[in-house]
Amino acid sequence: MTNTFMRRTAAAGLAALAVAGLSLPAMAQKTKLTVYTALENDQLEPFKKAFEADNKDIEIAWVRDSTGVVTAKLIAEKDNPRADVITGLAASSVALFGTMGMLEPYTPVGADKIKPMFKSGKSPEQWVGQDAYLSLVCFNTAEGQKGNKPVPTSWADLIKPEYKDSIVMPNPASSGTGYLTVAAWLQIMGEEAGWKYMDALHQNIAQYIHSGSAPCVQAAKGERLIGIGLDMRGASEKTKGAPLELVVPKEGAGWELEATAIVKGTKNLEAAKKLADWAVSKQANELYAKSYAVVAMPGIDALPKNYPANAEKAMIKNDMEWMAKNRERILAEWTKRYDGKSAPKK
Repeated sequence: MTNTFMRRTAAAGLAALAVAGLSLPAMAQKTKLTVYTALENDQLEPFKKAFEADNKDIEIAWVRDSTGVVTAKLIAEKDNPRADVITGLAASSVALFGTMGMLEPYTPVGADKIKPMFKSGKSPEQWVGQDAYLSLVCFNTAEGQKGNKPVPTSWADLIKPEYKDSIVMPNPASSGTGYLTVAAWLQIMGEEAGWKYMDALHQNIAQYIHSGSAPCVQAAKGERLIGIGLDMRGASEKTKGAPLELVVPKEGAGWELEATAIVKGTKNLEAAKKLADWAVSKQANELYAKSYAVVAMPGIDALPKNYPANAEKAMIKNDMEWMAKNRERILAEWTKRYDGKSAPKK
């Protein structure tokens, strides 16, 4: 076979591709999907690897930051969106985007298999949930025995005088765990009674901390008797050997979801839908379960050691849109009343 013949054969092949409207680069080119997220860094690569293995024509390009920064960025880009998909972002933020007309309605394939609380409730859905985190009470039993202090069983117990200056909780203006806790009290009790409760609780608060994990860590170390904090951190500290009792208050536990949604105006809608479909899959939920005890799909055992078995059943009926719409008003009122006991910002 001569070189001339080989060149002619190659040229003929390229010509045939051109007639078909194709080119070699186009055949190999992947759709790049820009995904805004607040997922932890160690979650990003496993998610990307798993999704791209099933969708070889799509490449995820992560844009990652904290929940507050990602939320502000998306709102700033409202009229000229740069993201295709949002994933791993607080559902209260995502619900707010829905009220602002920033989301592309879409019910993912398989959404009927996830728990109702993990869906927006719209038709089509505006967003779907992935995993949930909630607030509970971390009580140091060793310190409690020293002071003959009883283990609380409810939110109402925490305003008793024996707990004066013994409680730490997250500042809701800087912590998502803090805000979901305050929002839960206002929903459980009603606004008037909720603020009266927080007035009374304030008398027993030693400090409001700028972290959802730190209160249970401080309680674990015996620095404080009680920490109102993140469920997974409480279980982790107890598993490390801390003398903690993890209390799910009988009135119910406040919680928040991480959610996935498609950004309105994306130029990669079909690829975005594939990611939304994957986000509700069993494979995705098994990945969520590596970081969270409560995930969207029933039947996936995600409970780590020492996690309270009754926690998911205690999750209150939570109105994500209400949490989103009232966030600024609630935080302004909270700051006016209680910020005097906030820890200094680092």
